[in-house]
Amino acid sequence: MNFKKVLLAVDASENSTRAVEYTGTIIGRADDFHIQLLYVERPPERDIFPDESSWQDACQGERDNVLAFLEQAKNRLVEMGVKPEIISTRYLSSCDFYGSPDDAGFRGVAHQVMQVQKAGQFGTLVVGRRGVSKAEEFLFGSVSTKIIHHTKNCSVWVVE
Repeated sequence: MNFKKVLLAVDASENSTRAVEYTGTIIGRADDFHIQLLYVERPPERDIFPDESSWQDACQGERDNVLAFLEQAKNRLVEMGVKPEIISTRYLSSCDFYGSPDDAGFRGVAHQVMQVQKAGQFGTLVVGRRGVSKAEEFLFGSVSTKIIHHTKNCSVWVVE
């Protein structure tokens, strides 16, 4: 693994913004790094929408917001001195790994981030910590906690 290949997993949250800032501060003007900004789609639950069209509209709205966030994150890194040619972005649909998001094999965001890290041989993985409560973490899990416990052969930076 190459620690200069950095996978920066974001979710368009305030903590993701801090992770982008932290990464930009650490890497700065170094040109021998590669940073990939990664967003793993977490589609809204279908059952809260009255019909398929409403759900599709919500998915498209979320996608537009995330693509705008990815562009802002890239621009912020460039403002911090990171060369634009060493930055890439990737929007990963939940369908890219397991077919339909309703597929029983879909394992969640943390699993997909770890698969991208392993496949891309990223030596550094950066995530923001949402700061969920202990009760929420117990019931639903935490992406950053799962990544910390299950990522191998890679340094993990968790930015709070």
